[in-house]
Amino acid sequence: MNEDKIRRINELYHLEKSVGLSEKEKKEQKKLREEYIQSVRANLRGQLNHISIKNEDGSVTPLKPKGKH
Repeated sequence: MNEDKIRRINELYHLEKSVGLSEKEKKEQKKLREEYIQSVRANLRGQLNHISIKNEDGSVTPLKPKGKH
């Protein structure tokens, strides 16, 4: 998600609070919000996939997705 899209999400939010949105703007806002949420989830998954646990014996165990042991 780039800065222009985030800026547009904020613009639509402020328009919604001040004068309201047209149907076209509401659809755009919904689409941008969904794209933003997908982006945040993907970034979080990427971060979690690179986490490792250091055990007491000094060994390192990478975290695995739940159910894939």
